[in-house]
Amino acid sequence: MSQLPYEAELETAQRALERARELLGAEITDYPQPISGCDAQFVRLISDRTRIASCLRVIEEQPFVATPRVLEPAN
Repeated sequence: MSQLPYEAELETAQRALERARELLGAEITDYPQPISGCDAQFVRLISDRTRIASCLRVIEEQPFVATPRVLEPAN
């Protein structure tokens, strides 16, 4: 089965998000210690990590789409 045009764009988005996740992971790993509870920059990094994970989850999911049981309109 050939790829639909939008599927290539979804794959590009997924690769970009995966790369962003890698870069963000490195940023979090390299973040200086100790981290105070009110460190706004670190909180932002954690928030962005959650956003990226959510986006990847949505792209990877195959949502349930209800389909009609009868393929022809009722009369």
